[in-house]
Parts: sequence; C-alpha cells; structure tokens
Amino acid sequence: MKTISDRIFEKLKEKGMSQKEFSRKTGIAESSISDWKKKHTNPVSDKILIICEVLDISPYELLSGVEHIGTRSRDNQTYVFAKDTELGMVVETYQQLDYEQQKRLFGYMDALKMNN
Repeated sequence: MKTISDRIFEKLKEKGMSQKEFSRKTGIAESSISDWKKKHTNPVSDKILIICEVLDISPYELLSGVEHIGTRSRDNQTYVFAKDTELGMVVETYQQLDYEQQKRLFGYMDALKMNN
C-alpha cells in the first residue's frame, strides 16, 4: 500500500520537480521532505493543502490515491461532502437513527422513487 509520501514522490517525478524546488515552492524544509523518503513518514496535516496546490492534485487524490477525472461519473464508491451542507445534515441525522428507523427511512425513499 502506498503512503502519502510515496504519492508525493511519484508526482514530483511525473512533474520533473526536484525536492529542492518542491521545498522552495511549499516552504517545507528540505530535511523534512528528505525524512519522508528515508524514514517512510508522511507530512503533517497542516501541509497537505500547500502540497496539493504545488503538485496540482486534490487532497482526496493525495490522501486516497484515487484520481477522479471528469464531473459526470465517479469511478470510486466514495462521496466527500461538508457536514454543514444539506446532504451532510441528512447523513448526520441518518447516523443518529436506530436500525429500525433507518429501515423505515429506506422504505420512505423507495416509495418516493416509485412515485417519480
């Protein structure tokens, strides 16, 4: 299984970017970047966004290794959305329901689909 740092070094190689240039663009010390490779460690979480910006990849792609191309279909079986959106609130409410309530909710959703 590839680590986050493995994916970073793959992207650096793809882009032909040296560790020194990557360090300069991200503001991350060269010694830290070198440690990722030598010690098989990963960057700290507060550096993920700048790393993604410099490598031109999404945080999702960096963290999961799954690349999402296009906007019409999803290759993976994972959705990512903010908790403060309507969908996020629906999921949070669903998780608070007990098993029987969840089954009833699925019954309601099936009935709604049939009426469309």
